Amino acid sequence: MFRENQKSFNLLFSILNALLCVPAMACAYGVRFFVLSGERGVLFSYYLQLTALAVPVHFLLCHSFGLNEWFRRKSPVAELGKGIEVSCLDVLFVFLLSFMLKEVNVSRGAVLLFGAFLTVFSAAERAAVHGALRAMRRRGLYLRHIVLAGWTSVSGDFCRRLLQNQSLGCRIDGYVSDREEDTGDLALPRLGGYDALPALLAPKGIDEVVVSLEEKDFGLLGRIIEICEQAGVKSSLLPFYTKYLPMRPYIEDVEGLPLINLRRVPLDSLLNSFVKRGFDIVCSLFGLVVLSPLLILVAVGVKLSSPGPVIYRQERVGRNRRVFTMYKFRSMAAGGEADATSWGTRGDPRRTRFGAFLRRYSIDELPQLVNVLRGEMSLVGPRPERPYFVDRFRTEIPLYMIKHLVRPGMTGWAQVNGWRGDTSIEKRIECDLYYIENWSFLLDLKILLLTVLCGFVNRSEENG
Repeated sequence: MFRENQKSFNLLFSILNALLCVPAMACAYGVRFFVLSGERGVLFSYYLQLTALAVPVHFLLCHSFGLNEWFRRKSPVAELGKGIEVSCLDVLFVFLLSFMLKEVNVSRGAVLLFGAFLTVFSAAERAAVHGALRAMRRRGLYLRHIVLAGWTSVSGDFCRRLLQNQSLGCRIDGYVSDREEDTGDLALPRLGGYDALPALLAPKGIDEVVVSLEEKDFGLLGRIIEICEQAGVKSSLLPFYTKYLPMRPYIEDVEGLPLINLRRVPLDSLLNSFVKRGFDIVCSLFGLVVLSPLLILVAVGVKLSSPGPVIYRQERVGRNRRVFTMYKFRSMAAGGEADATSWGTRGDPRRTRFGAFLRRYSIDELPQLVNVLRGEMSLVGPRPERPYFVDRFRTEIPLYMIKHLVRPGMTGWAQVNGWRGDTSIEKRIECDLYYIENWSFLLDLKILLLTVLCGFVNRSEENG
């Protein structure tokens, strides 16, 4: 019965979530004028009028961000991020509304507090609902029942991920296939051949069919989808070539025909590229000016610590596989720098004592601000690698060359997640691909903030 009324529950919770705008504004008004004090300007009733107009806008924003679908598989962290974005847009709407109404006495502090309280209340509501759902699911209630049609090499991994994350509320009832499949430790039951699928869906006990066919069985795809549609059951596709698909494939409309773009890069957009490049130019120029006293002191320290050049130059591969010269403060004895075909190691005896200090706090990377200003690098992006290792990894590491679709960075998603220096190349590429496919200006700011908070100290003492 619960599964048949999911839409009603979605609507109910979505309305309640939208109505949270009212207590959020009340709390914001109370804190602004009774706790922090100050001139009220307009009465509370005026703020309530603004809130009444914000409620439907908040509802529509939540709907467009997918926050009104309570029973869909999604990450709580992703939900929180979207909730913050929605609250920011709500605040912007209230500001624009007061401007259009030509009411200059609306407190900006109260509106900002409204956004903060709305974020907290929405997060608390979602945590309470998800907590209640988790408790009920542990008792076997309100689960989403799934059947797999077919079995491939990725089916087992898919099932394990669903079952390990209880918050998703999924139960795998079994699979249908014309042959007995080896499901390993999952021990899933075979519910019959593909011809048994209509009878399985008829009682309305299955919520979703995940189609997971081998290449040789792909001719059955159309028939299976038709069976699901006739039964009114949702069908999803888990293709055997999933390793070639990005997390968010982009589908283009080509004269009415869908075309799946396997590698959509947000930075291919002229606007996104312009924003990122403009930010790089301003920040690198500002950094070179503000940090110039430190750069001079470091240069003097490098010169005094050992004879040789102050700046170490090394060829790296950048955007579109173009080779450029990357700059760093020299941290090793002259003539002892790492060559093009070997890794530096922790405690390398070739390092000077001053160079070890520079590496530990990543100060040796600061000359790369010049590379950023010249357009060879960005503040944020995948770290560039030497040509020798690029040629080696392009055949050893799947999707390694995708990182060269964007400018390399001084810092990146991999580095702030601990994958720097002599660490797993595979994990580093996973992070780089996530960054490339999910780029946003806010993600760049987040990475820079994480770099400032915890990324300057290089515990591995190897910058990569």
